[in-house]
Amino acid sequence: MNNLHAHKFNINLKNLFFLVISLFVFLSSSIINAQKVYTIVIDAGHGGKDPGNLGNGYKEKDIVLKVALIVGESLSKEKDIKVIYTRKGDTYPDLWKRGEIANTAKADLFVSIHCDSHTSNAFGAGTFVLGLRGNKKNLEIAKRENASILLYEDNYKEKYKGFDSNSAESVIGLSLLQEENLDKSLEIASLIQSNFAYKLKRNNRKVKQDNFQVLRETIMPSVLVELGFLTNKNEGRYLNSSKGQQQMGKAIVDALKKYINNLKLNTVNQETYNNINVDVVEFKIQIASGKNKIPTKSYNFKGLSNIQRVQVGSYYKYYYGVSNSYKEALKSLKIAKQKGYKSAFMVAFKNGEKVAVQDVYKMN
Repeated sequence: MNNLHAHKFNINLKNLFFLVISLFVFLSSSIINAQKVYTIVIDAGHGGKDPGNLGNGYKEKDIVLKVALIVGESLSKEKDIKVIYTRKGDTYPDLWKRGEIANTAKADLFVSIHCDSHTSNAFGAGTFVLGLRGNKKNLEIAKRENASILLYEDNYKEKYKGFDSNSAESVIGLSLLQEENLDKSLEIASLIQSNFAYKLKRNNRKVKQDNFQVLRETIMPSVLVELGFLTNKNEGRYLNSSKGQQQMGKAIVDALKKYINNLKLNTVNQETYNNINVDVVEFKIQIASGKNKIPTKSYNFKGLSNIQRVQVGSYYKYYYGVSNSYKEALKSLKIAKQKGYKSAFMVAFKNGEKVAVQDVYKMN
């Protein structure tokens, strides 16, 4: 074989190698990411002794339960989604209990379903996230949940030196988590509302913030959906129909699936390439983002140290485990998730510019 042919042969082998590696990354990521189970709590509003609004003789509690079951049944068919209901029959869980169910399950998402009413002939669908007025109550619940480390974790004094769940800086740290949850809640609400307005052509009452108690009780991304107004004859008839309930339920399901898929895009396979070390790229674990600039003290980040804060526009991003080693970054990602940052994900930078982690192997 002459030198030219040998050179071409080596290039072809190299290209084939990277093609195989890329295919392996893609397939492995798909398989392992599918093993990650996302927990969604579906809350049918009212129930039991509380019928909700009775516009035009319809019962809100019955309509929202039917839609909730449609949503839950459809989502349950997905292998990577676990559905929990706050009620599956004509019962009335207290509002605080609905939040407790989601918090205890360490849910990734909470969705509460309702129907609206008004003295006018108002109509249309709307989606709500927690308003600023609800932050104080929500923060107290987050503080209570966060303080559990003092009760249930060994050697907490050493691991969380200087931590006080009521201290000013720790409260700021929890406020950062609130902002992160609000960002995600707004993303979910926008996806749902878009489906209502543009796919189903319902009157768009848009995404709004309000002080709903059921949203104050949860410490994960949460939304409250108003399917429409039972007090409006046409809309009430539509929402009470099987067709209307199926269509509204599907619109919610499609939005939630899209949100989960977006989460998957930020999920880095933790098992592929465990033994690969890439020296020309800097890996970081993004654990949070928000508008608050807070001290990078370990007690503000659940005991994690060496936190890097980077400003991007009006937001701050917080990174943990900065390393040139992919293997070490995988370890940092695992630690961050064990600490409670379930939405943490790996990012990569080459020459100061963000690149896709999978592309690192193509570039090298």
